[in-house]
Amino acid sequence: MRLVAGTALAGTIAMTALSAPATAQERSAAARTAGEVIASSREDEWRPLDPDNTLYVEIGDGLVVVELAPEFAPRHIENIQALVRGGYFDGAAITRSQDNYVVQWGIRALAEGEALSEDIAISLPPEFETSASGLPFARLPDPDPYAPEVGFVRGFPAGRDPDADRAWMTHCYGVVAVPRGNDPSSGSGAGLYVVIGHAPRHLDRNLTVIGRVVSGMERLSTLPRGRGPLGRYESEAQWIYLESVRLGRDLPAAERTEFEVMRTESESFEDLVLASRSRQESFFVHPSDRIGLCNVRVPIRPIGSN
Repeated sequence: MRLVAGTALAGTIAMTALSAPATAQERSAAARTAGEVIASSREDEWRPLDPDNTLYVEIGDGLVVVELAPEFAPRHIENIQALVRGGYFDGAAITRSQDNYVVQWGIRALAEGEALSEDIAISLPPEFETSASGLPFARLPDPDPYAPEVGFVRGFPAGRDPDADRAWMTHCYGVVAVPRGNDPSSGSGAGLYVVIGHAPRHLDRNLTVIGRVVSGMERLSTLPRGRGPLGRYESEAQWIYLESVRLGRDLPAAERTEFEVMRTESESFEDLVLASRSRQESFFVHPSDRIGLCNVRVPIRPIGSN
């Protein structure tokens, strides 16, 4: 059983077979644990984070690292990069922490007479989806209630409609996206939210998703919950402040925590999905022989830790 990354026709043919219960041979292949698959992976099956598309967010006592996904939201990410380089997120506040849902922040308040730089947009057309053509889409074998196909594009969870040639990032745990008002063009990247609870997949293709947290999720998911509407903090005294936000490229190499991600188009990742889909450890009485998109964890590790 392998993930499918071929044409729409191949995906259609494979859907029925790959969604069937695991065979005895497949169960034997899945006897390895996820940890064993990761430990036996090859070096060329891992890639380093791109420093141009990595955010280092200092929050109080620790660091949150975000990988940006320019293939899905290039204009919003350009705007976010400009906001970061302009220092507009330094001293910004987390003002919302909604239980089982999201944590949210926006840029700091501008000083009297201060304006955003001319190269920064205050609103942008939505980037809810993009062309699926050319994306290295590693499709999962099981059906999904929200998309014709689901899988991963360079480590990012994604949905795909091959007939319409559309692909989009999905709202799994740790995903980072742009809040907006009722107007689809009212977002810009000056505000961001992170999914800290269940996967609110009903938001897919309704908001612009720009990346995912690769390290430090525990610093966001354990924040005190807001008691106001939608989990907003009721007073500024409750706000949690971002000390600084920097692009990896703008940090000296010695100040970066370098990470690498397992390539989701690799053979080891396919084996990892199989091991996670049909658990053969002695604890499992009834292996599920299926897996949902947001239950697949893409391995990430500090460089040099293997």
